[in-house]
Amino acid sequence: MHVFLETPRLVLRRFTRADADNLVSLNADPDVMRFITGGVPIGRGEIEEELLPAFLGYYERFDGYGFWAAMEKRTGEFLGCFYLTPQEGSAPGEAELGFRLRKSAWGKGYATEGSRALIRSGFTEFGLRRVVADTMAGNLASRRVLEKAGLRLVRTSGQPGAYPVEGGESGDVEYALRKADWERQDQAAGHNPIGQG
Repeated sequence: MHVFLETPRLVLRRFTRADADNLVSLNADPDVMRFITGGVPIGRGEIEEELLPAFLGYYERFDGYGFWAAMEKRTGEFLGCFYLTPQEGSAPGEAELGFRLRKSAWGKGYATEGSRALIRSGFTEFGLRRVVADTMAGNLASRRVLEKAGLRLVRTSGQPGAYPVEGGESGDVEYALRKADWERQDQAAGHNPIGQG
């Protein structure tokens, strides 16, 4: 198992083709997919032929960026996925953060824990200068996670998303965190500058 990151409760590892069932079950839950596709599941064919190959391709093209399976450290249970990826047309040194967790993992702090670990890694190991994240304005749970991870609201788009979602008429929001601001937050929290603590 190629471990990318460990946190107190999580192991983030590379996806493999053997994760097809994990991704099918994650993306079949209408509640998980509510703010992504309007609750429409992503089928096995699309996962096996498009999603998983795209995930695996990141490991070959980008060192330190990509999509990771989130495993509960104590039980080994698959909880969902996290990603930190450069976006087409974005500034050098900028990457997008995201996460998608099973409903059984909601409300337990896993999303914040994994996001903070990826942000730390991006800033301390991979030379990022800015981390961004997008979600629907009505997705209050994800917005709280982003704020707990240190990101701040920088833009609101009044355009409704591609999928009809209750609350989606408010459009999207973009959050961001600059490295200098993260360093200030990190020092205020009592961590040392090399990221231990």
